[in-house]
Amino acid sequence: MGLFSRNSIFPIYSELVTDMHCHLLPGVDDGSHDISETVACLKTMAEVGFKKVFFTPHFQAKYPNMEDDIQQRFAKLKQELSSYPNLPEVAAVSGEYRFDPLFARRPGVDKVVLLPNNMLLSEFSLHDSNYMPFDTFMAYLDMHYTPILAHPERYPYLGPNSPEIKKMKDIGILFQINILSLDGFYGQVAMEKGFEYIEKGYVELLGTDMHNTSYANALAHSTNNRRIKKMLKSHTFMNNTL
Repeated sequence: MGLFSRNSIFPIYSELVTDMHCHLLPGVDDGSHDISETVACLKTMAEVGFKKVFFTPHFQAKYPNMEDDIQQRFAKLKQELSSYPNLPEVAAVSGEYRFDPLFARRPGVDKVVLLPNNMLLSEFSLHDSNYMPFDTFMAYLDMHYTPILAHPERYPYLGPNSPEIKKMKDIGILFQINILSLDGFYGQVAMEKGFEYIEKGYVELLGTDMHNTSYANALAHSTNNRRIKKMLKSHTFMNNTL
């Protein structure tokens, strides 16, 4: 996707208020590399209507982040960002936790960094369908945490009619669809599955999953998508409660 005219960006996500999934804490995962890239992405997020942002760096084998270090890095970055005008409020840092055998061996739940309302953002492997830990989901639900499954539309081994999806919804797992999926950023299949999940009433949250300026450019492009605009008018999401 080439450069996008700033005159063609519209604040269509203003009713959502909050983006609860992005990778803009520099240097800790496959997201932003430095503060300049973070600022550029945040400026675009403000332009498309977001007023508040939660940073959610990866916690997984490839990015073995530690919660204490992440929180220290975030505190330092937030202070630095205060000198930049016209950005959304950078509210807090949480995490996107890969539910895999490594996660199952964590010493306890007290260290996880949560979104508001005890929400825990989680993901599966995009390629390995052998690990969908319903016991982990149930353990968190029993402790009055609310697990969120990030971008279910991107898992090639799951679809809106999969029995595993129905089981997750039956036990109370929230779903978050990537906005960029709905504009074709990850391909036609992910786009159609994203809209189908929404039409079935399975989706409580939308997120940018912002990583870098390429994603920011794609997010700007999505504000011209008529199908997304129509969907936003006909569906409500929980973002603005965060």
